[in-house]
Amino acid sequence: MKKKSLTKSNFFQKLANNKSDSMKVFKRRKSVKVGLALGGGGARGFAHLGAIKAFEEYGIKFDFVSGTSAGSLVGAFYCAGLNFDQMLRIARSFDEKDIRTSKFVFVPSKTEGIENLLIKTLGDINIEDLKIPFSATAVDLKSTDEVCLTKGNLAKAVASSCCVPGVFQPVEHNNRLFCDGGLRNTLPADVPKLFGCDYVVGVDVNKSRLYGTDSAKVLDVLACSVRILMESNVIKGYEYSDVVLRPETKRFKATKADGFLDMIEEGYRETIAKMPEILKLFSNRPLRKHKKRKCLSLIEKPVIE
Repeated sequence: MKKKSLTKSNFFQKLANNKSDSMKVFKRRKSVKVGLALGGGGARGFAHLGAIKAFEEYGIKFDFVSGTSAGSLVGAFYCAGLNFDQMLRIARSFDEKDIRTSKFVFVPSKTEGIENLLIKTLGDINIEDLKIPFSATAVDLKSTDEVCLTKGNLAKAVASSCCVPGVFQPVEHNNRLFCDGGLRNTLPADVPKLFGCDYVVGVDVNKSRLYGTDSAKVLDVLACSVRILMESNVIKGYEYSDVVLRPETKRFKATKADGFLDMIEEGYRETIAKMPEILKLFSNRPLRKHKKRKCLSLIEKPVIE
């Protein structure tokens, strides 16, 4: 179903009416670098837009952005300079059929729909052309390495990061075969610190990913097993986030965009609630170099391309 048919919620009407009153000002310490990590979560990634709306209201600008899966898509738009209103228009015109091109349930789609969305909106550009340094996290199927894509074709990089196994066909890019970065790093909060950020704000739009089952059926057991594995992949992101935003998205499906306005509202609500903690990061002193090295020595560093 196309989102054009959905009406604006009271939440967004209030935002429109009070836009001039909602802008905030804060004093930022110039020497501190703060990064943003946007996690994966399928359609629940719409909640990222709510966080961006809140950042805009407070005049917050990040020095580096990393994204996995849906987070890489939103991150690419953000780093290209699109504001919340522009992203909302894209969300309203979005049709799942434009992304899921396969007509058969068990036949994976190509990622051309994702690539075309980026090219149509931003042009066929490279990551280096973005206004804010950006990294899309993907996994190399041959080596099983986590790879941070920081240069080269933007559309291919984001498609690689969004390539959920079984849903999309693997992406051939940079002489590698890529799939969804969530297999290794669902919330890539360690990546901005690899690129010199002192602090990181992490946004986990899929905090309800882990739940069990009382069924012994094969598919139910497999689904539960995947959820357990995915939960382990987010732990590193929590450890390296100095502030973690966890919008309430449990009532939404990761595979359906229905209720996307409510997802955005949840992202906005959570970000506003944590705003005092976020603003404190920007006014803190930069971390000393030896502390950065100690922090990074605890993790398995990804391949950077």
